[in-house]
Order: sequence, then C-alpha cells, then structure tokens
Amino acid sequence: MPTYRLTVEYEGTRYRGWQEQKNAQTVGGELRRALEEVVGERVDLGGSGRTDAGVHALAQVAHLRTRRAVEPEALRRAVNELLPSDVNLLAIARADERFHARHAAVARSYLYQIAHRRTAFAKRFVWWVRNPLDLEALARAAALLPGRHDFTQFCERAEEQTSTVVVVESVEVAAAGDLLLVRLVASHFLWRMVRRLVGALVRVGSGELSAAEFAALVGGSTLAPARGTPAEWTAPPSGLFLERVLYPGEPALGPLQPAVPVSAMAISGAVSPARAGRAARRPEPRRSRKPRQR
Repeated sequence: MPTYRLTVEYEGTRYRGWQEQKNAQTVGGELRRALEEVVGERVDLGGSGRTDAGVHALAQVAHLRTRRAVEPEALRRAVNELLPSDVNLLAIARADERFHARHAAVARSYLYQIAHRRTAFAKRFVWWVRNPLDLEALARAAALLPGRHDFTQFCERAEEQTSTVVVVESVEVAAAGDLLLVRLVASHFLWRMVRRLVGALVRVGSGELSAAEFAALVGGSTLAPARGTPAEWTAPPSGLFLERVLYPGEPALGPLQPAVPVSAMAISGAVSPARAGRAARRPEPRRSRKPRQR
C-alpha cells in the first residue's frame, strides 16, 4: 500500500489536541477531512504522538496510507487549500510501506517558551511568569533530568500507565531576549509530563521549591513538598511546542531558538550560554507574586 510521511505545523489554540475525536475539533480530524476530500477515499492516517489541547507543533510527523499512489507535492498543495489557516502541511514524501510515524520514532523534542514580560502579541505562544526567575538555579535543577527516572509525580493518571519510567536524553535552558526557553528530548513523554516539569522548574527559579525537593520529585518520591504538587504547578499549554520528531539516521537538533517570532522578544542571536544538558546525553541501558497559572 502506498505510504507517505507527512510533516505538519499547527497552532493548537483552537483544537482539542492532535488525536481525532468524534465530538471535538482536533488537528488530526481537520487533516483527515482535507486529505480524504482530495484523495477521494478513506485513508489510514496516524501521528507520531498526541499533543494536548492548546499545544502547538513545529513539525508533527504522520504517516498516510492510500489505496492508490498520489503525487506528493500536488497533494500537499491541494490539501493546504482546504485546511484552516492555523494548520499547514509542510511536506509530503514517499516512505517505506512499513513506516509508522509513532513506532519508528526514536525521540521527541519539546520546546517551552516562558515570557518575562507581558506581551500584546504573543499570549497564545508563551507563559508569562510575572515574578523574577533565577536562571542559574532553574538550569541546575534542569540538569538533574537527563537519565532514567520515575516520573510518577509529573504524570496525569499515572496509575493507568504501563510504566512511569522515562529516559530523558537531554535538557537545555537558555535566555533569548525576553524569553526563557526550555527544550526537553526523550524517547517518549507521559501525559502532561513536560508541562508539569516546566511548572516545577519555574518554582525552583522563583525560590518556592528547593533543588532537593525537585530532585526528590524526579525520583518518584510520594512525599510532596508542603508548598504544592506538580499537578498544581502545571504550566499552561500556550507555551508548549512539539519541536521535532527524530528518526534513525536523521540530523541532530540544531541550536536552541524561539519557536516562533514573538515581537521584539525573540532577538536574533540573543540566546545566552546558560544551559543545562547542552550536549545530548544518552544514559547507559536539565510585592512578590506566584507564577500565574491557568
């Protein structure tokens, strides 16, 4: 059966995530409708993984199987004519018939954008944290994340997971103008894991959570700090982007940069050297007010 690899970018603000649902507008649902209208048949469409409601993607990957072969570029153009303006099909390429977007992936990269100031233009793409953050303290806490850890405390409905152990390959933290960027790379992520990790890192940066308390949570400790839990600290979806899905033999990630231009906040070349896990590390077998939550 002819198989194609699709690369899709989208602003997730209006959608209930990627995964198709009967009673909700989703990115996968919009893409399927456009594809089937152009191809004229029911297609097999599967993404590399789910993104939650409100989460964006710079390069989500999906596989497409059709009964008859299609011309990739012509299909891409025709499908984009039918897609809403906040979903864009970046590329279509013929793939091996065994290609599966989720099973073939070896890692996922997520990027989170935190704003240091209120912005008139970028609310949908950042989390505005009002109180000052200690970047060095946040980066030191992030440096504890690479490796194999039990992320029970950072997972929604952990009891429903086959395993809550995840191998985090690398974490990077960097300043870019009025933005603080956090990149996490792992083979997979648990439900809401990235947003809860970012929320906890912000607590460390604001001085509300100690490095020792953060380390205990990363180790799966059930003794939550007196000042809250990762579930309470979940960062909003607005600042989260699925940056890239990595497959065998493909180039490594490039330098850490803002996901999208955000007014004067994303200053070219303004990324600072303060980072955690700068090089990907692969384990053997990163009036005082509380950060605003939504």
